[in-house]
Amino acid sequence: MIDVIVAGGGPTGLMLACELRLHGVRVVVLEKESGPTPHSKARGLHARSVEVMDQRGLLERFLPHGEKFAVGGFFAGIGTVWPDRLDTSHPYVFAVPQVVTERLLTERAVELGVEILRGREVTGLRQDADGVDVALADGTRLRARYAVGCDGGRSTVRKLLGVAFPGEPATVETLLGEMRIGVAPETLAAVVAEVHKTHKRFGAVPEGDGLYRVIVPADGVSEDRTAAPTLDDFKRQLKAFAGTDFGVHSPRWLSRFGDATRLAEHYRVGRVLLAGDAAHIHPPTGGQGLNLGVQDAFNLGWKLAAEVNGRAPEGLLDSYHAERHPVAAAVLDNTRAQMQLMSTEPGPQAVRRLLAELMDFEEVNRHLIEKITAIGVRYDLGEGHELLGRRMRDTELSDGRRLYALMHTGRGLLLDRTGRLSVDGRADRVDHVVDVVADPDVPAALLRPDGHVAWVGEDQQGLSDALGKWFGAA
Repeated sequence: MIDVIVAGGGPTGLMLACELRLHGVRVVVLEKESGPTPHSKARGLHARSVEVMDQRGLLERFLPHGEKFAVGGFFAGIGTVWPDRLDTSHPYVFAVPQVVTERLLTERAVELGVEILRGREVTGLRQDADGVDVALADGTRLRARYAVGCDGGRSTVRKLLGVAFPGEPATVETLLGEMRIGVAPETLAAVVAEVHKTHKRFGAVPEGDGLYRVIVPADGVSEDRTAAPTLDDFKRQLKAFAGTDFGVHSPRWLSRFGDATRLAEHYRVGRVLLAGDAAHIHPPTGGQGLNLGVQDAFNLGWKLAAEVNGRAPEGLLDSYHAERHPVAAAVLDNTRAQMQLMSTEPGPQAVRRLLAELMDFEEVNRHLIEKITAIGVRYDLGEGHELLGRRMRDTELSDGRRLYALMHTGRGLLLDRTGRLSVDGRADRVDHVVDVVADPDVPAALLRPDGHVAWVGEDQQGLSDALGKWFGAA
């Protein structure tokens, strides 16, 4: 029997598959498309996602394929300088096309032994006490111990589960596509800069090879959201906002997106779970969508693997919903706020000007950037040290090794300055590193496989309790 079926071969599904395979779980990824996605809606990894790749030894694969940008403007396009001393070793946005992210994660998944089946669309789902039966459009039936829907905002898995998806429908829509431009680059740049002063959902960015990524508000909301816009739609809207269509031609791909905002009521129903856009949708303001999904997978992978391997303590798998649902709710709220701030109406524009003034204060700027980049996320693990529930930044140990380099295998980690502690019979799940590390200045810290701090202290009993809570019986 398959251990876990992952429906959806995008960044979320691929990241989850990689995480599961680190723990020996047999994974099959079902992707309804017959080939890789030919275009990139998402364009970058925020600091926390860069950390995730670094923690699994994947960052070196990514670095040759993108650029680092330490720039502001990620909150509603309000231009601010990047705050100093962010709590991360990766204080930048890494600009990399989604197609590259998917290709690199696919390569890693295949290396780890993930089976990826393309052209396989899920049409049915039935679960019992022992497993999940998945029906495919070609008549095939597969059975697994667990299944995870990572199949996007129109998730078939979520619908088959009957999970409610409350929120707000789209009220505005934006056209997005790649195409060639028929005017001089300097002419285009001048017009775009002028229009963008008023209309923040307008732009044309060079993509290389003579192509431009064009974004322009649509004329209302389409009744058929699955139908791609036409080049004439782009021309009409460009003329409406800029007075010219820039001679756009030869489109590579065309799409639309709205500001619908929805959050699944439950991330788990029995043996079936949801992650990524299948669990939450929101406007792409701030570039958080792909990142939120990858981080869902990073939280879920080790927990689901422990469940499959029979080592999960009670409640571990349910902590996925408990921790990630509030994070998604916060992202939905900040994207709602950003969409309001990007409105051309006088009221929202007045609030925007006021917020721009407030963002000149470093604490405000830092708070919003940490929110967008997810390095400010803290899971509610109860009362305790200020580090409890936070992910730990990368740091250098006294012997020159990096903390994140010790986490490539996806195991837990006890960072021990005292030399007196023990992982208490869990050396098969938790690595014990004795090192007089200067940062953080704590006697010892227990890190979960996702890098979040599960315990801080120096007493063995407290540590043993935390080990049992997160890693199961000795």
